[in-house]
Amino acid sequence: MATVSNAAVAELRARFELATDLTVGIEEELMLLDAGSLDLAPRASELLRRLDRRRFTGELPAAQIEIVGPPSETVGEAAAALRADRRTLEVEAARSGLAVAGCGVHPFTQVEGRLSEAPRYEHTRSEYGAVARLQLVFGLHVHVAVPGADRALAVYNALREELPALAALGADAPFLGGRDTGLASVRPKLCDLLPRQGVPPALPSWEALADAFAWGRRGGTFHDPAQWWWDARLHPVFGTIEVRVCDAQATVDDVAALAAVVQTLAAALAERYDAGETLGAAPAWRIAENRWSACRHGVEGWWVDVRTGRREPMRDHIAALLDELEPLARGLGCAAELDGARRLLAHPPAASAREAAAGDPRALVAWLADRFTG
Repeated sequence: MATVSNAAVAELRARFELATDLTVGIEEELMLLDAGSLDLAPRASELLRRLDRRRFTGELPAAQIEIVGPPSETVGEAAAALRADRRTLEVEAARSGLAVAGCGVHPFTQVEGRLSEAPRYEHTRSEYGAVARLQLVFGLHVHVAVPGADRALAVYNALREELPALAALGADAPFLGGRDTGLASVRPKLCDLLPRQGVPPALPSWEALADAFAWGRRGGTFHDPAQWWWDARLHPVFGTIEVRVCDAQATVDDVAALAAVVQTLAAALAERYDAGETLGAAPAWRIAENRWSACRHGVEGWWVDVRTGRREPMRDHIAALLDELEPLARGLGCAAELDGARRLLAHPPAASAREAAAGDPRALVAWLADRFTG
């Protein structure tokens, strides 16, 4: 590892020393639709001119708008803010003949689409070309503050192991280009066409993360830590653990359910760290085996213990995890939202999407748009 400056390491650590314990923030990438055809409408830049740029922003696809929620004490508070922002977005979109929906991938649009012309995406457009135009993907990002730099690092490394369970629980994008892919979610495989995707690397130290960012700048492969695109990351600006593995969701209730799992999981790991336990970090390739199962089968697949190799149904693993997290959810005020995760487990989003489509992906988009603020 190349030598990195003490100042760079100290700056990274400082962000996490100042975090407020277990606050939660939600960001979601949403599909902008033509209200008539229900196809993607690459008009985000037009709509953003009428929106509060502190709460709404554009992303790489020209038909994507991201809601950036504020840090909140509880998942319920974060969900209430998100619901209000969804209503604002829906009203403003309707004024321009547009609609909005949440899903990991649009079910029937052309697989290559228009990209934002914003200067910050210039490198992505030029370097990745047609691969970038395939990135019509929409994710849910949940931030949890875990104060104490070493504590946050340990929680991040351990949380990686459960990313496939979160992906399985929120998988809702089986369609691509009008066809059923046979996957619970095709979004991870589209994301995998870019570098720095999938299971994030274990980080032995803050020096290792600072060195990774410095290496990317020196080599010109990525100039901005925001392009550290893994399924989870230590966010160097917000001082949070950001979990990026889940598909965008149809309803705020579904978003809240997944956010509750992320928050309580971080809390459980932080509690174990505080008790003196060495949390450890599973090998990325073993986690990736479970990631494939989540992508292919969602909650209907298999979970393999990354240490012992013991195999059990993914559904059973998630159910046991939710049982473990339930007492913490009561303490954090998100017990009702965690119960929503049991609903997702009983009625998986991918199965609901296939039922809504009933062989017609356009019917699925109509169903998603109807539920956007419901």
